[in-house]
Formats: sequence, structure tokens, C-alpha cells
Amino acid sequence: MSALAPHHVFSYDAYLEHEKLTGAKHEFVNGQVFAMSGGTPEHARLTFRVAAALDRMIDPARCRVFSSDLKVRVRATGLATYPDVAIGCGELELDGEDALAVVNPKVLVEVLSPSTEAYDRGEKWSHFRRIASLEAYVLVSPLPQRLECYARTDEGSWVHRIADKGETLQLPCLGGALAPDPLFEHAIA
Repeated sequence: MSALAPHHVFSYDAYLEHEKLTGAKHEFVNGQVFAMSGGTPEHARLTFRVAAALDRMIDPARCRVFSSDLKVRVRATGLATYPDVAIGCGELELDGEDALAVVNPKVLVEVLSPSTEAYDRGEKWSHFRRIASLEAYVLVSPLPQRLECYARTDEGSWVHRIADKGETLQLPCLGGALAPDPLFEHAIA
């Protein structure tokens, strides 16, 4: 990610105007605006495969799977971002300041890369866990090939689960499981 102006603090309205003018996706965090760069072919392939697997898992009458074109806003912190995959169930609730941003995702997924892994695991996760509707945050790691999930318990705490090759990652909030093996099969070298 690269900031438009590293020491300038943008208002959310200025951020929205910038996205409208450029037609490009940007992340808004703590008054800073960061360009969302494209991923590698492997990142794109993994994102697609995860979205497709999740789409087969959900009840389409209740939930919908979205690509990284869906903006998610964290009301508690102001973060606006485009997760690799998002799942919304029931009626989608839009942000009062941004009619293009959803505030009530049930599941968010990030495919990790060397340049974003620390952010996705750290600061971004600290924002996401403040979304009241969020029940699972899934991290897809190409190296090592594994899936991780932070799942919200009934008491409101978070449980961290890992599934390596040959295992499955249970997603109780969706009533199913993801297996790493088919996702990573025929990886791009």
C-alpha cells in the first residue's frame, strides 16, 4: 500500500471524492488513504477458489458471497477497505456516510501476501474484530499452505483455528468447512 500524501490527514468525504474521481479502490484508515494494488496471479487464483468454495457452502436464500469489489466499513474505527472475500447474511446494512460500503459482514477473508501479512494479521484484524456482525475472519496463507480462522464464540471472545494440508477448517457460522488441499491444488509456480 502506498499513501497518497503520507503526512496529510484526509476527511472521509475527501476520501470518497478521491475514489469517485479516480475510479480506483483505496483503503481509508486513520485519515490516511492507501491505493489498493493488484495481486499476483496466485493471489487472484486463491481468492477466486476460496470465494467459490464459500459460495457452494452457504445457503443462497440467506447469505451472499462478495468479491473484493465490495467495500466494508468498520463504524467503530472508521476503516474502509476491500477484503478479498466477504459474506453478508440477511439484509445488507450500508454505512450512513458511504452508500457503497457495507457495515454488517458475517465473514471476511484475506489472502495473505508478504507485503500485507503483518497488516492483515495485526492492525486490520484489530479493526475487523470490532464489527458486531462479524463471526469469522479467515486468513489464507500460500506459504505455508494453510487456512486460519478467528471465530467469535457465543460469549463474544475469539478462538483461533488452523488447518494445514490434509485437514479441514470448520466454519460453524456457515455450517460447513473449508479444506486447504483443493484450494492450493495446482498452485501457480
